Amino acid sequence: MVFALIGGVLLVGYLALTPFLVLLYGSFSDAPPGTLGNLTFGNYARAYLDPEFYPLLWNTLKFALGSSIVCFLLGTFFAWVCERTNTPLRGLIATLVVVRFIIPGILDTVAWILLLSPQIGLINLAAREWIGLPNFSLNLYSLWGMIWAESMNLYPLVFLLMSAAFRSLDAAMEEASLTCGAGNLTTLRRITLRLVAPAILSVILITFIRAVESFEVPALVGVRAGIFVFTTKIYSALQRLRPLYGVAGAYSMILLFMSMIGLFFYYRLTKRAEKFATISGKGYLPGRIDLRGWKYVTGFSCWFLIGVTIILPLSNLVWSSLTPYMAVPSLEMVPKLSLKSYQELFQLPFAQKALINSFLLSFASATAVMLLTSWIAWVAVKSQLRGRALLDGIAFLPIAIPGIVLGVSLLSLYLTVPIPIYGTIWILLVAYVTKYLPYGIRAASASMIQIGKELEEASVVSGATWLQTLAKIIFPLLMPGFIAGWVYIAVVSLRELSVSILLYSQQSIVLSILVFDLWESGLYGSVSALGVLMVLFLALVGWVALRVRERVGSIE
Repeated sequence: MVFALIGGVLLVGYLALTPFLVLLYGSFSDAPPGTLGNLTFGNYARAYLDPEFYPLLWNTLKFALGSSIVCFLLGTFFAWVCERTNTPLRGLIATLVVVRFIIPGILDTVAWILLLSPQIGLINLAAREWIGLPNFSLNLYSLWGMIWAESMNLYPLVFLLMSAAFRSLDAAMEEASLTCGAGNLTTLRRITLRLVAPAILSVILITFIRAVESFEVPALVGVRAGIFVFTTKIYSALQRLRPLYGVAGAYSMILLFMSMIGLFFYYRLTKRAEKFATISGKGYLPGRIDLRGWKYVTGFSCWFLIGVTIILPLSNLVWSSLTPYMAVPSLEMVPKLSLKSYQELFQLPFAQKALINSFLLSFASATAVMLLTSWIAWVAVKSQLRGRALLDGIAFLPIAIPGIVLGVSLLSLYLTVPIPIYGTIWILLVAYVTKYLPYGIRAASASMIQIGKELEEASVVSGATWLQTLAKIIFPLLMPGFIAGWVYIAVVSLRELSVSILLYSQQSIVLSILVFDLWESGLYGSVSALGVLMVLFLALVGWVALRVRERVGSIE
């Protein structure tokens, strides 16, 4: 057991701490990775004394704060309607919002560009051709366009988090408010939202952090609009003929600092959440607010938002994949529809390679993370070894490292250490495992805590060794949580772009990189076709995994 703890600390420490230390050293070095240089503050001076630094910081803060507020309002509205009201078809509404979560961020961004680009946007073309407004133009290439596109990526996450908060709220206080004559809006404002205040603030913080580290929207929309944030500045510093590794490291440190500050306040809020507890040991009965006639208003609002934020972008991707050029739907376009974009997609030299690499990385990273974190959770939760909490804490550290920063650190690390994985698929696997360790450890720890200690004691009394107990008792009971964590990591691995963009090569290209390259090359039809196939594949993965989880649960 002691050797297991030491081995776990060394492995997780290498994955979580080494990239950060190498990044920190590189930010003070005047030489590129792999060569010895002198320590200097020149990289920080070049980055932070640049006149563009403060507009860069201001753009990042405006983009992140605006995105977190918009996605919070949208996701919280869906969560309140589905969890606290008697709105018709709320179950179907919730399902569609959750399904929206599987759409990769880069595809969603592409879909909104195809809708709101001033030149080729379907909405702008429809307004000009159908309504007769020749000067009509909704421009996604702006700060508000960036905020809108990023909010569409994040609001399903807000829905999931706020749904959990609303679901655990005792309805007695809301019922007391209604009994005293308060209306539904007054009850929502003065009772419900105040009771879930810690959840509200924590959700805004976590979405702020996610927006700070976002790369897809700033790269595809912000750069075209001339609006740079830290992630795109780091990327551009490494795309020069002579990459500025030290300057990229200096920018990465400020981005890392912003994320850590956000996480610090997030943990402070979650630790104080027990002051707002409303569920007691008896008398708790979750209920719903009867909106009466207003339930049809909330239902219509939800379906309108679903149409705008889910059905419209996906439908436009399908339409764009079938048309030879960007055009509004019409009877004249029907004879021109074809599967040519799909045929051309499979003829691309790197398409099959990207598909195979993405599938392998998705399966391997999800499996490796869940096996490793299940082991860590067992040591941290079930053993009595000193230092076990340290193992859990180190495994959770990468959540503070933005994806683009992790890419810079691993780039510097494997250009320095004599481990020949740079430019191969293995460096992407290491990156994915490192990035998703925190999500795996939370899923595994939550499931491990629910396994009673008496089961292990009965196994030991029966003569089983600790390894037999782990294999025949713990792991089978851990399987539902293992599958849930595996599905999440497998799906988000297929979506990953910010880490991959700095570490891939022609032989290790993945689907998200292929989408990015096709878009940069102006092959909009191929991008749309690939997007449709990716969404269908991710939906299939999610459906199969849920069926497997249900089957495992029924066997137990």
